[in-house]
Amino acid sequence: MTTARDIMHPGAHWIPAHETLDRAAQVMREQGVGALPIADENERLCGIVTDRDIVVKCVAAGHDPSRVACGDVAEGTPRWIDANADVNEVLREMQGHRIKRLPVIDNKRLVGIISEADLARHLPQDKVAEFAQGVYARG
Repeated sequence: MTTARDIMHPGAHWIPAHETLDRAAQVMREQGVGALPIADENERLCGIVTDRDIVVKCVAAGHDPSRVACGDVAEGTPRWIDANADVNEVLREMQGHRIKRLPVIDNKRLVGIISEADLARHLPQDKVAEFAQGVYARG
């Protein structure tokens, strides 16, 4: 059985909800990623901020990213998956909620993140095609 842990990108970093978007952009650059899970004061997942969020929800809206907190752009209930979940559960979660990045949690701690690139590297083409159809197809 292939698990979330098997296909995740390990070592994902949290960014505190109170941290500013310009700092999030710096961390993304340093880590070579396009998204960061957002943690509340208890280090619990409370959202994800993406490079697109920074551009669309902040910069394009005329706001200063050094004055907007990461938590201010998080929307909805954050989705995550247990590290020991089967890869089919991962696909169901990502397709069912039409999300492209999924934090991986083990014992209430962030241990990694699964992105589209991780799916493409670790899954057969038919599974990747099924994922793309489920996430990108307009229904």
